[in-house]
Amino acid sequence: MSNTSPTSGFWNYVAECVRLLYWIYFKPFTFERWLRDIHPELKPKDNPFDKRAEFRTNPRLHRYAGQVWWLTAVVPMVAVLLVAPVYTLVSGESFSWFRSCVFLMGWFIGRVVDRGGNKNRLVIILVAVLTFFLAVKFLSGVAFDVVGGVAGGVAVGVAVGVARGVARGVARGVAVGVAGGVAVGVASSVARGVAVGVAGGVASSVAGGVASSVAFSVAGGVAFGVAFGVAGGVVYILGVLRVYFWLPELLWILTLFLLSRNGKRVNCLRYLPPRFDELIILPLPFMDVMIVEAYRNNPAAARETIDYLISSTNQQKVAAQAIFGIAVDILNRCQRLSDIVEIANQLAWIPSPPPKELGTVLPQFLDISQNVRASEEATSPYRKYELLKIPINALRQLGQSLALTKNARVAVSFGNAAQRWLTILETAQRTLNEQAQQSKEIRQVYIAGNSLDPETAKNRFKGRKDIFEEIEFLTLSEQPPVLLLYGGRRTGKTSALKYLPYRIQANIVPLLVDLQGAASATTLKGLAENLAQQIIEAARRLPRRVYLPNPDANKLAEDPFPALQTWLAEIERSNSGKQFLLCLDEYERLGEVVEATSSRAPLNFIRNLLQHQRKWILLFSGSQELSELDDYWSDYLINTRALRMTYLHELEARDLIQQPVENFRDIYEPTAVDEIIRLTRCQPYLVQLVCYEVVELLNRDIRRNRREANTAKATAQDVKEVIPVVLERGDQYFRELWKSLTDSDRSLLRRIIHGETPTPQDKGVIRKLTRKEILTQGGNTFQVPLVQKYIEQLLEEE
Repeated sequence: MSNTSPTSGFWNYVAECVRLLYWIYFKPFTFERWLRDIHPELKPKDNPFDKRAEFRTNPRLHRYAGQVWWLTAVVPMVAVLLVAPVYTLVSGESFSWFRSCVFLMGWFIGRVVDRGGNKNRLVIILVAVLTFFLAVKFLSGVAFDVVGGVAGGVAVGVAVGVARGVARGVARGVAVGVAGGVAVGVASSVARGVAVGVAGGVASSVAGGVASSVAFSVAGGVAFGVAFGVAGGVVYILGVLRVYFWLPELLWILTLFLLSRNGKRVNCLRYLPPRFDELIILPLPFMDVMIVEAYRNNPAAARETIDYLISSTNQQKVAAQAIFGIAVDILNRCQRLSDIVEIANQLAWIPSPPPKELGTVLPQFLDISQNVRASEEATSPYRKYELLKIPINALRQLGQSLALTKNARVAVSFGNAAQRWLTILETAQRTLNEQAQQSKEIRQVYIAGNSLDPETAKNRFKGRKDIFEEIEFLTLSEQPPVLLLYGGRRTGKTSALKYLPYRIQANIVPLLVDLQGAASATTLKGLAENLAQQIIEAARRLPRRVYLPNPDANKLAEDPFPALQTWLAEIERSNSGKQFLLCLDEYERLGEVVEATSSRAPLNFIRNLLQHQRKWILLFSGSQELSELDDYWSDYLINTRALRMTYLHELEARDLIQQPVENFRDIYEPTAVDEIIRLTRCQPYLVQLVCYEVVELLNRDIRRNRREANTAKATAQDVKEVIPVVLERGDQYFRELWKSLTDSDRSLLRRIIHGETPTPQDKGVIRKLTRKEILTQGGNTFQVPLVQKYIEQLLEEE
């Protein structure tokens, strides 16, 4: 048995009703979540009595329905009892308690009738009451007041409960009841308009409230006079905007702001107006400022407040402003390199994508922070110095883009942070350069794996002069062909395309597009948008930057590739005297898009570009020749000129080994250089990889005092010693090469490694493997000894 007394149970019920009324008017988001907890399909606009069949199995739903009914039935009566004396005291006019009480009695009857749930019966009762009202209209004024009040109360109660539903009736039903009870009791038409306007406005939404207020003003003015209409309309709008609640909230936030200085902001976050009123329409000042200042002392409390504003109120704009302020404050307070390193962790909580106030600027700062972290984790001062070039260049570009932005607030706030960071990084880079010069270890300057970026790799890219000259010659010819730059994996194709703007004439504008990324699009619209974005970014990365306009987003969404063709034509017209070389890297990926979309629209776009855009030349780059692609490619790539990317010339490879960067001291014995040339056959990736491991070997010996730092030189034996490590680190390259071969290709390689001589039947396979730069012309030996060693190792493990 329950120990709860009837009295305490009653007061608990009343307390729940009061809380429910408070939530409806001030905490609608909390109210919605609470309703979903009662019933997953229950919403504020729903009438809980429509689910009366579930009352027996869902006691909370039954209890909620009862509380709603009592609120709409009783609260208007209590409100009239409180408002009427105040009205009489302030206005000096009399209040008709009789008419008001009769109206409220009718209102209560309407609510009782509505609770029955039989809508047909309700309609019959409503018609009967109104008929009776019209019949007695001609009897007497007093009778008319009494019966009219009862009839009006029943009509309004039934209309609100049945037509609008009880859920909206909680807010609007209470308001209408209060308005009716007060309006019929006051003498002045203006006062009636104010009474109805206040209640109606408070219960309305902003969207419908303004329109309703206009209709209310006109109708009220016609029916009851201009004074009634104007007063009711104005007060209705003020109610819609919740000005009656906003004024005390404004005073409250001003008080909090003025009394919470000197680091006490965090103590006031729990008392901000949105904590008590989740539906503030008009803006309140200083909330974002208080959150930003509180973050300095208590980040957790500030973040909790921001999460609350986003998820439980309509103050998302305030939350976005606070996030903006916090981000700018943290970025500008960085004093040391370690502060910049920690930024990525400190701001990791900011939602992704960030608020539009932060735009694309904050993600760029976070990327810079991560690049600085990568520099700090490098093993040598020189490597740290080298890696800092990436964030320094990014900061310079960011500063230039901020100078061109139209948002002055973003430009000033983030521009100061970018300049501060740039000063910190440049100072750190100078220090690291001095440390590198004094270091006993050999500088690790070789880069094995990723393509070379001209801004960071500088003159590490060697050779390919013949390729650059031929591209330039063919591009400037009267009828430029389609260019195909092909070659094996990691022969430097992408690196060459990145260095192309630095090696050809200024009137040729190379625009590099990575189709490996673009092919991730699953729709033609997504592919076209990706292509356009990459073209714009590529133009901005050129030594002499070109700023291209954005394509028409609506046209791009409607018909992507015709819109893209129109956009390229506009670029051509606005850049007279320029030849645009569109370089499509990993071009084979277009085949994946054709399969995914079942459309050849991308290839039709290419053909149209070749035929009609004279100033646009196409360069395809990949590891496959056209003969290795599907047959349909030949219909689109007509008049193609192939440029093969193969091994470096021996002199170019020796330059890469001995002078990868300026002022690099000679660390190789002549026999070591010869051995590297022999093992790699001047394949650029393998040259970089072997040299990298040789430097690592020498530095380990220097740290262990096995060699003198100033005189240490690599020998041919040192080169042979690093071969196992080279095979391990280059596993992905070698494995991709092995997997690209057919079964017949692998079978022949196995036989050659086992000492067998190829037969005449193997001529076709030998020609194929020779073209792939795996076997020599005779077919008896491998072109690259390191490839042979890897396959031998692979066969031993089988």
